[in-house]
Amino acid sequence: MKIIGLTGGIGMGKSTAAAIFHRARMPVFDADLAVHRLQGPRGRALPYIEALFPGTVRDKTLDRGALRSAVLGQPDALR
Repeated sequence: MKIIGLTGGIGMGKSTAAAIFHRARMPVFDADLAVHRLQGPRGRALPYIEALFPGTVRDKTLDRGALRSAVLGQPDALR
């Protein structure tokens, strides 16, 4: 089986290409969807994010604004 990586900037057609692959019955892994599930309500990544950046998870939901502020306030966190 061949594995193909599909990358590109915003608006480059990645989602369209992935949809074409999916319709052709090719397996597709959507990293964006996986991350959204991990960071979504009750996501498995939330306890780790909260441990690194306290106050960024509220009611079992990621507060992206709080995370943004926490990360931008810590240059080492961007690594």
